[in-house]
Amino acid sequence: MIPSHVKIVEVGPRDGLQNEATPVSVEVKVALIDRLTAAGLPVIESGSFVSPKWVPQMAASAEVLGAITRKPGVSYPVLTPNMQGLEAALAAGAEEVAVFGAASESFSQKNINCSIAESLDRFAPVIAHARSKGIKVRGYVSCVLGCPYEGEIAPLAVAQVAKRLADMGCYEISLGDTIGTGTPVKAQAMIASVAALLPVDMLAAHFHDTYGQALANILAVMEKGVAVVDSSVAGLGGCPYAKGAAGNVATEDLVYMLNGMGIKTGVDLAKLIDAGRFICDAIGRTTGSKVAKALN
Repeated sequence: MIPSHVKIVEVGPRDGLQNEATPVSVEVKVALIDRLTAAGLPVIESGSFVSPKWVPQMAASAEVLGAITRKPGVSYPVLTPNMQGLEAALAAGAEEVAVFGAASESFSQKNINCSIAESLDRFAPVIAHARSKGIKVRGYVSCVLGCPYEGEIAPLAVAQVAKRLADMGCYEISLGDTIGTGTPVKAQAMIASVAALLPVDMLAAHFHDTYGQALANILAVMEKGVAVVDSSVAGLGGCPYAKGAAGNVATEDLVYMLNGMGIKTGVDLAKLIDAGRFICDAIGRTTGSKVAKALN
């Protein structure tokens, strides 16, 4: 069942940088995205059209989207949680957008101040309008393997939210272990539950590495047929609502593992490490990638 090719969705420029305390300039973000494009990433999440009041780091997403050098065949999705965000993204030339739900009621309330059902109802017109404009929509489900407020999350709860997003028109559903507490057997059980309602080729893994389980969990769900994996260059990221949550699995570490398995990604590891070094130097932090540390 292990796929021969894995599509990597690079989330560093959005999910990775959105919680950085120090402002990151448009120029740095553009340079990072252009470096990731040169490294061969097929999907690079490039911004978020949310209120600057809540996510000030993403305030200049329209400028970023307008300044990057787009490569044919590469997708540069942005997060659009509401109609206002979608209209702004469309005006900025977005060709793919994403909406963000949760499998935990408590997390949904803390994160976006509404219930799961209310959040999905809000997304429905956003997804419909995007699709009417020929824009692809990706759906995220957070807390699929654990919640900072509720603890373990039932796989069926994850499956139901994923199914609802797919029914509304999301072409791909990214399943996020937001606080990184998941382990391989639980990850496989969650995927099995979702795959009972949706084709496995619609599913993506989005695993944080708080407990050092991300690569193990990725391999476990690949054994169930998952062939799309989200990752963040230099392991950038975290979650402001999840105490102590580390960043996503580092893209460098993921590519190294997949290369060692003979699985195609189309990503140049040396150029990827260079992109990670660039952004870490720019924001004054140490890389979260073990591979980058070893090869540097």
